[in-house]
Order: sequence, then C-alpha cells, then structure tokens
Amino acid sequence: MTQTLWQRQLREGLGHMQLSLDDHKQQQLLAFLALLNKWNKAYNLTAVRNEGEMVSRQLLDSLSILPWVTTEHLLDVGAGGGLPGIPLAIVMPETRFTLLDSNGKKTRFLNQCVLELGLKNVDVIHGRAEDCKPEQPYSQISSRAFTALDNLVAWCGDLLAHNGSFLAMKGQYPDDEVAALPAGWQVSSTHTLGVPGAGGERHLLVLGRSEQL
Repeated sequence: MTQTLWQRQLREGLGHMQLSLDDHKQQQLLAFLALLNKWNKAYNLTAVRNEGEMVSRQLLDSLSILPWVTTEHLLDVGAGGGLPGIPLAIVMPETRFTLLDSNGKKTRFLNQCVLELGLKNVDVIHGRAEDCKPEQPYSQISSRAFTALDNLVAWCGDLLAHNGSFLAMKGQYPDDEVAALPAGWQVSSTHTLGVPGAGGERHLLVLGRSEQL
C-alpha cells in the first residue's frame, strides 16, 4: 500500500515540478525512500516518520534545488540520511557527488544506499568538515538542515573553490543567520522553493565570497 501511495505521490509531484524522469530513476528514488524508512526506525536518520509525507518532504524537497546544481562534482555536507545528495545523484548520473557526515551510523547507511542502488557517482566520507582535505576544492557545496550559515562558511569555507558557492537549503528565510555572516561572505541570490505537498516555507540561499559577487 505504501509503495503504491509513494508511486502516485512521486509521479504527481514530479509533474507539478515539471521534472521528467524515466521509470528507472523513479524506481531508484522509491527504493532509496524504502531504505531510508527501514533504517530510520533504528538509526534515527530523519525526523520525518509519517510515510504519507516522505515523498514530499524528502524526495521532492531534495529535487527542488536541481536547477541550481551546475557543477560536475558537488559536496553535500552534513549529508545525514542522504538528503539532498542521494536523490540528486539518482537523477544526475553524470555528476559526481561526495557525501560527508561525521556520524558513523549515517555514513554506514549512505554506503549501503550506494551499494544497493548501484550508484557509481557517489562517494561517502565519514569525518568532520574541518578535517576534510580534498585534492581540489569544490565549486558547489550543498547543505540541508545542517547548521547555521556562519558555521557553514567557518567549517566548510576552506573546502569551497575561491569563486564557488554554497547551496544552503532552509525553511523560513533566516534573516538572523544572514545578518550574522562573517565579513567576506554574502548571499548572492535567494530562491523560494515550491515543493508539492509540503507545508511551510522553503528557501535556497546561494552564498559566495563577497569579492566574487
């Protein structure tokens, strides 16, 4: 019953968002959601436990930032239960995704997703952002429900290319967090995200170094 509900919600939601995905990608998204639902019962990966809300608040919410993912290699920090990284990786197989989280249970789940879903474009790193030493900085770094903006740029600024940008997913527009951004960082654009079936506000804030804006 749940799978049938999810299939219908996903198909209708993609239609509202004007996203066209083939059956294989839709099935992969639903398989990921089933894994997330199963592991969440023991590992507390996400606060969303109502199965009727999972497609909207997890899959569609993650896919809502698709138009702004323009890099060949995206870092998703505080990847947690794989949101938005895993859904984005499923629908963007030509783009590389690195998922970083300091929680061992969560990275074990992410590695299991990569294995079971056959995701060849995803790497998982267990560690803190401050300790991450990539071969080269990332041109885009995404975060969802990870931390305040000042912490984001403090912890992850060294991982971002000089002219790169953070894609910070927020609920209500975080006026206080924007005001608290340290010198040298600035919001370059803000986008209201439309997520079918999800109540409340959704925003994407694109941040970069001030001299690049």
